[in-house]
Amino acid sequence: MLSLNLKLGLQQKLSPQQIQYQKLLQLNTLSLEQRIKTELELNPFLEETLAEELDISQNENETDDEDTEDEYDYEQDEFGIEDFMNDESIDEGTYAQETEEERLQPIAPMRVSLSDNLIQQLRMLDLSEEDFAIGELIIQSLDGSGYFKQDLAKLVDDLNMFEEYSVTIEQAEEVLKKIQRLEPVGVAARTLQECLLIQLEVSSFDPYYSYLAEKVLTEYYNDFFNKKFDNIKKGLNLTTETLRSTLEIIQKLNPKPGEGNILNENSNQVTPDFLVEKIDGNYIVSLNDKYGTSVTLSQTYLDYINSNKRKRNLSERDKEAHKFLREKYESAKWFLASIEQRRQTLLKIMKTIVAKQRDFFELGPKALRPMIYKDIADEIEMDISTISRVVNGKYVQSPQGIHELKFFFSEGLSTDDGDEISNRHIRELIKDIIGGESKENPYSDDKIAAMLQEKGIHIARRTVAKYREQLKLPVARLRKEL
Repeated sequence: MLSLNLKLGLQQKLSPQQIQYQKLLQLNTLSLEQRIKTELELNPFLEETLAEELDISQNENETDDEDTEDEYDYEQDEFGIEDFMNDESIDEGTYAQETEEERLQPIAPMRVSLSDNLIQQLRMLDLSEEDFAIGELIIQSLDGSGYFKQDLAKLVDDLNMFEEYSVTIEQAEEVLKKIQRLEPVGVAARTLQECLLIQLEVSSFDPYYSYLAEKVLTEYYNDFFNKKFDNIKKGLNLTTETLRSTLEIIQKLNPKPGEGNILNENSNQVTPDFLVEKIDGNYIVSLNDKYGTSVTLSQTYLDYINSNKRKRNLSERDKEAHKFLREKYESAKWFLASIEQRRQTLLKIMKTIVAKQRDFFELGPKALRPMIYKDIADEIEMDISTISRVVNGKYVQSPQGIHELKFFFSEGLSTDDGDEISNRHIRELIKDIIGGESKENPYSDDKIAAMLQEKGIHIARRTVAKYREQLKLPVARLRKEL
């Protein structure tokens, strides 16, 4: 017996344009630049246009969300954009920006990696082939702070096994010592204690205080590390002033010789995606895409398609070419529309953030208000996921410095006065409290919690500890100074 079952279902699918738009929305300025260049290589219907070749209007008003750009008059072409898109899309045939303002993109100077610098110095030493091989392997094994954390004996075994050398552990130790005295001095040390002692050995400090500093780092290192200064004073029979001068010597040493003057090749720079400027009392928001790659639809291919449209008898080859270019035209049109939609969305969200966090731009981090993604989404009637895509991995440059967009979003709590206060504001208060404490008697987390309660902010000691750790501030015992 046959039976028929009828099932109803609702399924939501994204159009190719929507998918492309969402992908572009996640890209920061530099990634978008690369994405445009990739599309230029893949789609013959897109071509790069020099900024000076474009007739760009100067009547841009960022405060009113008005951006005037070149418009390609599609109505003059027989083959218009209406052939493929009947929804709400842009009329612009180009993606270009004004050229009068300089693009704020920091240029990083030429940098030499730590390993390359050390190997260059190593070549200047009178070393045998075996010793140079040892030194090169040690240098390649350094961590980001310039420390050698590998097992030297295992390194020697590997060298003898795979390179067929006859290296001894004593030989490797001698090479390691030579590397440790290269610039920056103390690099390739195995412990912080060894690193500081090496720097102290080659320093030009006062001999008396250098001697005391060496005693502290060798005989009283644990007390020094845990800031038990009374034990050091008693053990070395020092006055408070003498110990203070000794500790000042140690504090001048570099605990991370791999950082500072010579950076790793992985050092990153931040290019802001948004620029916020205060002009005549108003905050002007703009995208940092000035002098970006400008793209337009190729007039050559448009003319080719239009000429083929007028032909009645096309060869199979011409039909295939015509079909291919129509597909590329549609793809190019969608790409330009997605870029413009991305641009408008980014500006809309950033302007809303600036409006809600105006006090921050006026007064700084202490004036940051509690704000979540939903607050922005409700304000501009967009989905929370869209806000998340825009915020992720993007930065803004303002009179208050460069901040990641995530910085402006934080939970909050109510004070005794009924005001909402951001947890970032609370962290700033904790930072100020610790910054103003007596270094001889720093505040405990319990004390800081009590001081915040006096301001009407009720948080637990463990919350203070969590915020303090986020600020990378040590516990009271380790903040103690003489």
